[in-house]
Amino acid sequence: MVGSWLELVRFGKDGLVPAVVQEASSGRVLMLGYMNREALELTASRGRVHFWSRSRKELWCKGETSGHVQKVLEMRLDCDGDALLVMVEQAVAACHTGHQSCFFRALKGESWQDVDPLVFDPKQVYGEEKNRQLT
Repeated sequence: MVGSWLELVRFGKDGLVPAVVQEASSGRVLMLGYMNREALELTASRGRVHFWSRSRKELWCKGETSGHVQKVLEMRLDCDGDALLVMVEQAVAACHTGHQSCFFRALKGESWQDVDPLVFDPKQVYGEEKNRQLT
């Protein structure tokens, strides 16, 4: 039955399910995003990761602006049905800040420190104004 796989996904009261995105080749966690039903359907049908933006209240396709798309290789549902793991092939980088992963800060003593290098210049990709809006 078409769509029956969606019935096993337990969306929260807000209609969203968290999706951990992992680079398949390295196992590195790239980001955490949220999907509503439509974003999940688009991700499954198009093979590119889509999310629901909680701040902008709209659907978006990862890499739509930057070209840093996430090609879906596999999706997994956790034991409770309320979280997704999306394994991808990442183009360039996942984070709008210019880092490979959104998890580029590590707690060192009592402060968060950047521990990963920039892999692209966000100002060149997004422009000055857009980059300010994203950070």
